[in-house]
Order: sequence, then structure tokens, then C-alpha cells
Amino acid sequence: MNRFGCIAIALIVLFVFALSITACSQIRDPDAWEARHNAVQPPGEVMDAIGVEPGWVIAEVGAGRGRYVVHMAERVGDAGKVYANDIDEDALDYLERRCERDGISNVVTILGEVTDPMLPGGALDMVYMINTYHHLEQPVELMRNIAPGLKPGGLLVIIEHDAAKLPDEEEHTTPQDELLKEAWEAG
Repeated sequence: MNRFGCIAIALIVLFVFALSITACSQIRDPDAWEARHNAVQPPGEVMDAIGVEPGWVIAEVGAGRGRYVVHMAERVGDAGKVYANDIDEDALDYLERRCERDGISNVVTILGEVTDPMLPGGALDMVYMINTYHHLEQPVELMRNIAPGLKPGGLLVIIEHDAAKLPDEEEHTTPQDELLKEAWEAG
């Protein structure tokens, strides 16, 4: 290979490296993302509004990396428990490491399926979803499979962004009438 060929290869490698650095710098900082979302939906205020009590056994469907799970675990305390469900195994692995790092011992992760959260039967005071519903592929079937996990009188709480208040989040919401229709359909 001549000198110009080596220079061309070196320039291509530098260009690809520069693209990689640019791409990596554009990856969202998960802690910043979490702080931004918690500012809009403060966990303490949300937990007060939905009535989470110490000692409760609750589950989050679509828990991801645990943005709310860690706050719920603190609220329900040692006498309570939080089941963190998701279909993303990597997110649940992260959550397990996060709980271990932070000394949170009342969280149990559950790898579910698209239509079945695999929650323990009749054990839950509340199941909640926060900014998850719009991602569901089969929401009616999933809600049907959530119901058996609830104790008599247990609550299913679905929290979504309000597109009227946060137009930038419109694609990350479900209209209330659609959500209620599907909830009735699920029973």
C-alpha cells in the first residue's frame, strides 16, 4: 500500500472515531432524564395523590430502571414490598444492581411478558403504571392479567402525561377516553 492509501485509511478511521464520539455524547444521561421527569411528576406528590401507604404491597408494571420503584420502596417501608415488573431484562438487571447499591431490600423484580406481568395472585394493594400505558402492545389483555394480582378492593393506577398540558410529550400519552374504554373492556 502506498503512502496516500495509508493516509486515506487513517483519515477514514479518524472520521469514524469522531462520529462515534459524537454519537456517544448524544446518548441521554439516565440520571438527568430521571431528574427531569421527577421534576414534572414529583414522586412524593404522586404517591400522596394516589394514596400509597406504609406496609402496602404494590407493583409497578413497566418499572424499567426503577425511577419510581425506589421511591415507592421507601414509602411502603420494610413492612411493605414493591414488585417491579418489566419485559426489559436489562432494565431489571440495572434496577437490581441499583437496589443492592442503595441498600433497598423490599423490591422484587419480575420479568413479565407483553400480556402477562406475572404478578403474585391476590397479593397487591395497588398496581401502578407511570408513563407506560402508551407503550403497551396489548393493553386490554395486560390489564386482564393484572386484575388477578390485586387484593379485593385493590387499585390499578395509570398515570400518563396530559397532552394538553405537555404538548411536547403528545406521542408519549394515551387519550383519557381511549384508556377508559380499554379499561372497561378489560373488566
